[in-house]
Amino acid sequence: MNYKQSFNLIAEKYVKLVLEVGLYDPYFVDAYYGPEEWKPASLEEENTKIPTESLLDKVALIQALLEKINTDELDENLKLRHIYLTKQLIAVKGRIELIGGRNFSFDQETKVLYDVHTPDYAVEHFEELIAELNTILPGEGDLTDRLTEFKEDFIIPKEKLEEVFNVAIQEAKRRTKQYINLPDNESFVLEFVSDKPWGGYNWYKGNNFSLIQVNTDLPIYIDRAIDLAAHEGYPGHHVYNCLLESNMVKTNNWMEFSVYPLYSPQSLIAEGTANYGIEIAFPFEEKIKFEKEVLYPLAGLDSSKAEKYYEVLDLVAKISYVRNAAAKAYLNGEKTKEETIDWLVKYALRNRESAAQSLKFFEAYRTYIINYNVGLDMVRNYMNKNSDNNMEEKWKVFEYLISTPQVPSNLVE
Repeated sequence: MNYKQSFNLIAEKYVKLVLEVGLYDPYFVDAYYGPEEWKPASLEEENTKIPTESLLDKVALIQALLEKINTDELDENLKLRHIYLTKQLIAVKGRIELIGGRNFSFDQETKVLYDVHTPDYAVEHFEELIAELNTILPGEGDLTDRLTEFKEDFIIPKEKLEEVFNVAIQEAKRRTKQYINLPDNESFVLEFVSDKPWGGYNWYKGNNFSLIQVNTDLPIYIDRAIDLAAHEGYPGHHVYNCLLESNMVKTNNWMEFSVYPLYSPQSLIAEGTANYGIEIAFPFEEKIKFEKEVLYPLAGLDSSKAEKYYEVLDLVAKISYVRNAAAKAYLNGEKTKEETIDWLVKYALRNRESAAQSLKFFEAYRTYIINYNVGLDMVRNYMNKNSDNNMEEKWKVFEYLISTPQVPSNLVE
């Protein structure tokens, strides 16, 4: 049986639903480049209360249409499409309920919105890593203060940011183009901004164009240039969105991919692949070499302590799940704002300014924080399982992940 018309109808209803939910949630629609006529009319000021029941009825209608499709009759690509829409709708429903006043626990929310169970680590796990860091970090006294002081030698001067980032992005693009055919017209604009709850952001505008913003509220360290270049740009979010638009929307006419609801399983795939993109574009030794030989001199930084810096960063990265634990305690009402900041200072080794910015992120984006490290671990495990050490093979598997309909539960099956 040909389900093309059924899928097209479902896709249109799904896109219109996501856009309607976006009227009541300013962060929900991260990108849209579908038909202009599918956009809903703007709300009148007196009608800003979310019509929860009406929207949930629309979810139920689309879910019923999906259930009428016999998945046994679908080829592998259409099965992926069916699973993708099914999981995305669960998330849209959950977000409607959350905006409408329903309380989810942290674990319930991550399962509903991101299709994942998040791991928990006892505080002793972090204490062991912190104790190890304490032995290799120079100086004496408070560990957070020592870490902040040690990292000061690796801050990119503000007047050098644009040059350093542009060089990092161009190198990330060069490496990506060796393995992935990018659209001829793909491009981006880089902006430096302030007063944001995030460090970097890719605003995908459609037609293979991105606005990449970097937040300068806090110091930007030399390793972040490549991290953000690869994560937000190549082969991360910019490439991910370009390939989905090219393959799913333009080639297949699968219009559900013309809209990106931020609080959905798609985000775990997007953030996980963007973080893994750093590793595949810049294997560890190559990253260090490029930074020391190219970016350090550009930024006017001394590279003589670089090895120690990377040793420290490696341990700090292993502590990243502390932020998940902090977000969980705060959003579950187990810790106050001040207690959460104190906890982040003690266990995430953030100074108070950085810890306060993390709290702003939790308040703005809630459980979204899990997509970065849980997503990376899931993508890395998938890559290790499905590819060998041959770089050509790795890039083929990676390109498959970022250009096909994927949900987190697919990665572990």
